[in-house]
Amino acid sequence: MSYKSGRHFLQLPGPTNTPERVLRAMSKPTIDHRGAEFKELTHRLLEGLSAVFKTEHTVIIYPASGSGAWEATLANVLNKGDRVLSFQQGFFAGKWAETATRFGLDVRVESWDPRRGLTVDAAMDALDSDHEIKAVLVVHNETSTGVTSDVEAIGRA
Repeated sequence: MSYKSGRHFLQLPGPTNTPERVLRAMSKPTIDHRGAEFKELTHRLLEGLSAVFKTEHTVIIYPASGSGAWEATLANVLNKGDRVLSFQQGFFAGKWAETATRFGLDVRVESWDPRRGLTVDAAMDALDSDHEIKAVLVVHNETSTGVTSDVEAIGRA
């Protein structure tokens, strides 16, 4: 087996080496986030993202990590005491349930094989057994295991 020396780039979800061109771009002065240049950039990005996601719906950029998005969702969609269903399918699913508990939500935990994506049938069985559930917490891609759940199909069901 041959080994090529030089700079290596890992193609996985975080932390990884940063390409030189990205480092050079990051060394430029920041633009004023309240200025015209930033506004124009944002509009271009949103238009581009609409094309990438093949949607005519509004695209929203949320400047936070995944856990920041969880917190915003829990805080703005649910009320203290609301019951949520959390499928424990890996590390990040567990962290989301912990966050929901800290927000004062009534978290019903269902264990799930972390080696498999959540199925529509499993989600429906859990929902059919408890009509007080206001939301379902499902991690789309559990990076600790690499397993993906079909949240679109689960949401439709």
